[in-house]
Amino acid sequence: MTDTAQQDRVLIFDTTLRDGEQSPGATMTHAEKLEIAGLLDEMGVDIIEAGFPIASEGDFKAVSEIARQSKTSVICGLARAQLPDIDRCWEAVKHAARPRIHTFIGTSPLHRAIPNLTMDEMADRIHDTVTHARNLCDNVQWSPMDATRTEIDYLCRVVEIAIKAGATTINIPDTVGYTAPRESAALIAMLLERVPGADQIVFATHCHNDLGMATANSLAAVEAGARQIECTINGLGERAGNTALEEVVMALKVRNDIMPFQTAIDTTKIMNISRRVATVSGFPVQFNKAIVGKNAFAHESGIHQDGMLKNAETFEIMRPEDVGLAATNLVMGKHSGRAALRSKLEELGFELGDNQLKDVFVRFKDLADRKKEIYEDDLIALMRTSTDPEDHRIQLKSLQVVCGTKGPQTADMVLTVDGEERSTTQTGDGPVDAAFNAVKALVPHEARLQLYQVHAVTEGTDAQATVSVRMEEDGRIVTGQSADTDTVVASVLAYIHALNRLLVRREKTAPGADKREISYKVVS
Repeated sequence: MTDTAQQDRVLIFDTTLRDGEQSPGATMTHAEKLEIAGLLDEMGVDIIEAGFPIASEGDFKAVSEIARQSKTSVICGLARAQLPDIDRCWEAVKHAARPRIHTFIGTSPLHRAIPNLTMDEMADRIHDTVTHARNLCDNVQWSPMDATRTEIDYLCRVVEIAIKAGATTINIPDTVGYTAPRESAALIAMLLERVPGADQIVFATHCHNDLGMATANSLAAVEAGARQIECTINGLGERAGNTALEEVVMALKVRNDIMPFQTAIDTTKIMNISRRVATVSGFPVQFNKAIVGKNAFAHESGIHQDGMLKNAETFEIMRPEDVGLAATNLVMGKHSGRAALRSKLEELGFELGDNQLKDVFVRFKDLADRKKEIYEDDLIALMRTSTDPEDHRIQLKSLQVVCGTKGPQTADMVLTVDGEERSTTQTGDGPVDAAFNAVKALVPHEARLQLYQVHAVTEGTDAQATVSVRMEEDGRIVTGQSADTDTVVASVLAYIHALNRLLVRREKTAPGADKREISYKVVS
């Protein structure tokens, strides 16, 4: 085993709050962004890309607040190669103890055509904007967007310009997930060899997963000399997503024998933040996802189970505890007290105040009365059930559904809307459709249901169902989640959660609200 004291450090640059949030429907509230940033800071992420400050007033406020609250992480904001963008970015990140400005421009032929710049005109803009950023901040990152499809000679030229203008980190993005590991490594090695001053700065790699090679491409770049990996929790991101933080970190840890590099990540915090990001983004983790998927440490094959009983290393290359999974699962029941619940939730990464615990304990007891055995996943689902302040406008008071082989199915519903009780009876093609029709009759809206997903939290006919919905209205996308042993109730609560969020978004973008709330989309 290589002496870890002599190993190179690989910086982990997390862009869950910027590139990850650009996944359609993955928008997070201000409070959720602050929470995720705090968890990233605690787990040892070196650089947090907190957002794109010029995009909206909401983004600016979130980046500013994250910068103020950061403890150890560098806080970075994104800016296009325009002086107003860079100034706005600096205004947001300057409150951090360790701020960074990240500015970029598309350098491939396809991207140069968008602003209609010649090679020389783009080179001048890169010099001017990087110089401007460096005059504001001594930590500047520059990215040639779509670098992997940029002409090699021109890429070398603009990287050299950015370094001379003061960039301290050069990020090489594979913006459309086009490259392969051998190419990824060769590109970094070529830049280190050909570009003057390349050995004095940090090279970063930013890979997308369109061909399923983001993790492999990032690790190949590190082996060639890159010392910063840009990634997201759960691989969240546009299209097929970004490099997954948990994958590269655990790959470097498990295969340290052939990839002798260190990170500062506390891997025992991976599962907690993975679950939280899945909850606030509305993007469930696929069951067979590497490291954090529900089946990542599950063994059903008889041969595998027999081997695991004799020696866990037979079929496991890492321990569940390494990523924050407890060794045991079944722990709670209806006789469990408040102190036991608090202790177990703390094990799972949830720190609750007394008032929060009181509310959760009531819901826990209610669940325990309906469900014989409470598993860790049940508790996590319980915590996912929103207590968001945005949820007060519309509340479910009662629901009764009639279903069966003879239709139509019927839903009798009573809602409280802004303190006023409303009731209706509606029919539909199934109980969920009837219940959703009832909600729409009581709270008229034109939002389109983009996504409806149901997942069983645990096994058994009494398992809780976790429901996620995504809705869109006039460009506003909102998500809602809830869990209940009754799938129809969970569905209605998730739908109402999304509607409550939609009402808040309407108010923020109503006439007179800040027009910058309409976000720009950026791919890097």
